[in-house]
Amino acid sequence: MTEKSLGDLLGMLRRYPDVEAANLQAWDATDTLLLEAAANLLTTESDVAVIGDRYGALTLGLLSGIASPGPARVRVHQDLITGEHALRNNAAALGIDTAFDQLPLGAALLGGADLVLLQLPKTLAELEEISDAVARHASPGTTLLAGGRIKHMSLGMNAVLGRYFDAVQPQLARQKSRLLVASGPKPVAPDPQYPVTEHNTELDLDICAHGAVFAGTRLDIGTRFLLEFLPEIPGARRAVDLGCGTGILAAMYARSHPEAAVIATDQSAAAVASARATAKANGLAGQITVLQDDAMSSLPAGSADLILLNPPFHLGASVHAGAGIKMFEAAARVLAPGAELWTVFNSHLHYLPALERLVGPTRVKGRNPKFTVAVSVKNHGR
Repeated sequence: MTEKSLGDLLGMLRRYPDVEAANLQAWDATDTLLLEAAANLLTTESDVAVIGDRYGALTLGLLSGIASPGPARVRVHQDLITGEHALRNNAAALGIDTAFDQLPLGAALLGGADLVLLQLPKTLAELEEISDAVARHASPGTTLLAGGRIKHMSLGMNAVLGRYFDAVQPQLARQKSRLLVASGPKPVAPDPQYPVTEHNTELDLDICAHGAVFAGTRLDIGTRFLLEFLPEIPGARRAVDLGCGTGILAAMYARSHPEAAVIATDQSAAAVASARATAKANGLAGQITVLQDDAMSSLPAGSADLILLNPPFHLGASVHAGAGIKMFEAAARVLAPGAELWTVFNSHLHYLPALERLVGPTRVKGRNPKFTVAVSVKNHGR
């Protein structure tokens, strides 16, 4: 593997359909370290799985001939549907569009794998669920190459890996990234611990969460603030919880409005699985439809009478308003004329002008020291 050829490959990758901007790129130095380390371990017989490949750098690097000998086929899991689409788009652009399988985290992804490449996730809970899956399903002789940016890594990651592998060896840092090499999977409990379920007494709601979901089984403070206005949120025949996470907003709205058909949607596979479990745990599975989607792209224009939204303000590790703007544009398309978008957001993001411009007349319903709740009415002319 040469640095020039790897750089050429990575430079061709795009994030699309995820948000694109001059300060956002489709790869980082961790991808380089993982590919270089993998090249030293690969044989023509290697059975390789990739987890957390954000836009395809790892999968396509393995399949492009940069690492030789390379695997004939790669199994890959990406939590975000935008990452899945970006991998397929980048593969088509590079002419590598039939040599990988996109699979959920589990036995189909990891069964028999002797080499696993992992972009370390943001949370220890997600790393715990991934580590359990690798130890549970991969080959007994598997090697896990886990990499991340040093500023986002912690000793807690070593500890989590140490619960599931006999050996965890930190490597020397390079280009502000570091690898952890884990081997010797340990025996695991008969049943996976995820999703976890906790009863929230404040809401009288069972909340289910996989490791990758924001806030886990907790009620995040933005959602809590928006729920203060639940008695004022109008009834609707067709309501959407956009960016649903664990499905708390969908469940609480469905419980308050049993006549409503509610869609809970998120780009994260872990969030969709969590929201589906939350709906089932609270007897709402017949009322709530859960789907994985990129900003409601599969929903018809003008099909929603109400949208509830607690948008993220991070894109990966970067604070960026683009994710929220993309959701506002989607809401403007999917809302029926005269329908309402109820949004809670960090007040410092100054989203009000964007909501007014993209959706329609917007008023502030409430504000506390950190958050703003706004109501936007879809213009009839849009």
